[in-house]
Amino acid sequence: MNRNDAPNSPVTIKAPATFHVKSFGCQMNVYDGERMAEMLGTQGMTAAADGAQADLVILNTCHIREKAVDKVYSDIGRMTREDGTRPMIAVAGCVAQAEGSEISRRAKTVDIVVGPQAYHRLPDLIEKARRGEAAVDTDMPAASKFAALPGRTKQARPTAFLTIMEGCDKFCTYCVVPYTRGAEISRSWNAILDEAKALVDGGVKEITLLGQNVNAWTGEDDKGQMQGMDGLVRALAKIDALRRIRYTTSHPNDMSDGLIAAHGEIDKLMPFLHLPVQSGNDRILKAMNRSHSVDSYLRLIERVRAVRPDIAVSGDFIVGFPGETEEEFADTLKIVDKVRYAQCYSFKYSPRPGTPAADMDGQVPAAMMDDRLARLQAAINRHQVDFNTATVGRRTDILLERKGRYPGQLIGKTPWLQSVHVDVASDGQSVGIGDMIDVDIISAGPNSLAGAYSRRKAA
Repeated sequence: MNRNDAPNSPVTIKAPATFHVKSFGCQMNVYDGERMAEMLGTQGMTAAADGAQADLVILNTCHIREKAVDKVYSDIGRMTREDGTRPMIAVAGCVAQAEGSEISRRAKTVDIVVGPQAYHRLPDLIEKARRGEAAVDTDMPAASKFAALPGRTKQARPTAFLTIMEGCDKFCTYCVVPYTRGAEISRSWNAILDEAKALVDGGVKEITLLGQNVNAWTGEDDKGQMQGMDGLVRALAKIDALRRIRYTTSHPNDMSDGLIAAHGEIDKLMPFLHLPVQSGNDRILKAMNRSHSVDSYLRLIERVRAVRPDIAVSGDFIVGFPGETEEEFADTLKIVDKVRYAQCYSFKYSPRPGTPAADMDGQVPAAMMDDRLARLQAAINRHQVDFNTATVGRRTDILLERKGRYPGQLIGKTPWLQSVHVDVASDGQSVGIGDMIDVDIISAGPNSLAGAYSRRKAA
């Protein structure tokens, strides 16, 4: 019997043959989940469609939002099946990093706890759990985990994430990332290019570069010259079969002259920039320990638009940060109107244990945050609709990514990251997922566009 067994909840301690990874939160977690799945595949395990009958279930968690920990324990509690059995359970990701062995203490059915910098050791942890030993690993080793992961294989989708750096040195007062992901570490030039080429060889046509502060990436190229992310993008653009390059999430403080110039010079770098500002008020930005001001942020947007006038700008906002007044919130509405975001993520402030903001005076009442978030989202949605509506009548290319709701319908993304549904059933050609096609945008809604198939683009 495994040491973590709960009464009437036996776990089979034979080697798991099937697994299921459930990832929460950001794109980094999606990438980590995919890498864990690839690694377990090399161990002879098979992915299960869901966790209901999998031998091993991995909860790949996010710790950014409030109640994230409670959600994890709720999911764990639902793992026991009707016959009283359960799978081997692993908690991975940022909640695992933050909670550590406390997870095993609170939930006796959890067999493995592994942080985001240690999941390459998952096979060893599975063996420890099978032997009834403590299987907790939340180390943040200096050596890169990426060298221990298997090579990328053929991908089921034409798009893929590629992590180029991890961690954060910014220490925004509301954020747990520096504590759960560690300091900023850039992957090597060759490792990134090798993984990108493997993805392209496996059928990928669009790569999104990932990092908590992705544009802080630096490294030596194959000639020993120091490069910033703009140099890396230029090198990736030379991979012939790679059609599109994106990146997220960037920080205003790391938006270099070279990266701004790249947006106007590299056709494969898509005209989309996710550049979080978080607030439109300088006092609040200072309290958040953001290193930019409203003015410096707006000047950055102007410089990017000067080299790429059609660029779609996205951002992040937090409402109800401790001490935020109604007048300061009004400044956030003003910056939304000035930038005219194509899309945005917006959240109520969520106090995270251990962060400086959690202990600040002036915590804003929940009802007030609800009201401000509703008003902010109304303003964001208005500009998003305007941006989408302005696309109507334009011919553009889309990369077909998945099936739509109706027979013969496929969905792809424009260069500006808008979803377009198009009927390709009667085009008379063989068009499918992974193809680049031209479409005429015929209508727009708040969240998607409708396109009429024009022609297939050359490979």
